[in-house]
Amino acid sequence: MRRQLAGILATAVISAFALPALAHAAESAPAQTQRVDPLGDLITSALSGGALPGSVDFKMRATMYHAGAKGIRALDSLGCKVAAMRTVAVDPKVIPRRTVIFIKETVGLSMPDGSKHDGYWYASDIGGAVKGLKLDLFSGFGAASMKALGGIDLSSLSVSKVGEFKGCPPQ
Repeated sequence: MRRQLAGILATAVISAFALPALAHAAESAPAQTQRVDPLGDLITSALSGGALPGSVDFKMRATMYHAGAKGIRALDSLGCKVAAMRTVAVDPKVIPRRTVIFIKETVGLSMPDGSKHDGYWYASDIGGAVKGLKLDLFSGFGAASMKALGGIDLSSLSVSKVGEFKGCPPQ
């Protein structure tokens, strides 16, 4: 029964999206000069916005950094205020600044406000020691803030690029 339902659903999706596109492409293009693959184009365009949930772009190692105890809010390399458990320093040759990344291992960690982390981080900082497949995670203010990240293995994190942001990352 489930296989029949899946087959019907797949046929409906193909009929709704691929067949009209195929008909339009056949009308508007010379027959021998254009390759038509509407289903492939549909899948490609759906995936171009970022990684599929659960996919991993990189296995990376990480370190942590925090702001000093003087209460001075540090700024990232974009000139924005760093956000505890959200700001990450990256090598821009590997992950461009202004990229939203998902780090699977950080899901469920305690956030400074008591909520649970959703795994999303904002690549808005760079660092001299952050080269190649390495991240530097901003834990917050004071050395005690690093306890939140103490329970994960920083030597092998599952990192996916999932989008981009404009301006400064949310606080």
